[in-house]
Amino acid sequence: MSHISHLTSNKNYAIIVAGGSGSRMQSDVPKQFLLLKGKPVLMHTIAAFDNSAVKPQIILVLHPDFHAYWEQLCAAHNFNIPHELVNGGETRFYSVKNGLDIIPDNVEAIIAIQDAVRPLTGEQIINESYKYAAEHGNAITAVKSRDSVRQLKNDSSESLLRYEIYLVQTPQTFQLSQIKKAYLQPYNAKFTDDASLVEETGEKIHLIEGSYRNIKITFPEDLAIAEVLLKSP
Repeated sequence: MSHISHLTSNKNYAIIVAGGSGSRMQSDVPKQFLLLKGKPVLMHTIAAFDNSAVKPQIILVLHPDFHAYWEQLCAAHNFNIPHELVNGGETRFYSVKNGLDIIPDNVEAIIAIQDAVRPLTGEQIINESYKYAAEHGNAITAVKSRDSVRQLKNDSSESLLRYEIYLVQTPQTFQLSQIKKAYLQPYNAKFTDDASLVEETGEKIHLIEGSYRNIKITFPEDLAIAEVLLKSP
């Protein structure tokens, strides 16, 4: 297919991880393929990176069962943004690892890892994530909690200081050597995201400001919210 590319020497990459079975969306179609303003959610996510000043090479990690379906969607929607299609793994950990494995080790690249179902990531966040990671090693997009937070342990809850709590989003962006080293570690369920993997290697994690608009499409109501946000400036 003409939109599928092969990696070149570009030093910016985006690994877009498309997992999910659609179960929480009460849908037989995985949530990355559901329509948002007439186009699959995943196409909005890819376009956000392609439209950025960074314009990274895009690696789409997708379960092999859905490769043919994705090709059909690209043809039906005349979607021709170049991207490399890679097989997804059993878990998100292995999916990201598969994406990283096709990037040569000997390049000084910056890698953003993005949820396929965050279609509203703004250009300013994308550009800043690459710039900050290039200077500091990594850049983890996050927003302050708007709600009071309590932690439950052993049937007892305690209040946490809201202004100290950040909700992590994507992109999570890293210098290639840093993220590749992190993914040499064996899989462990305690690794909830890429930042936790990198932190385990002893690296300091740097937060950059995200956006409350940068929502993740997880439940049916999220799709309706995204529709409204796309209509607003």
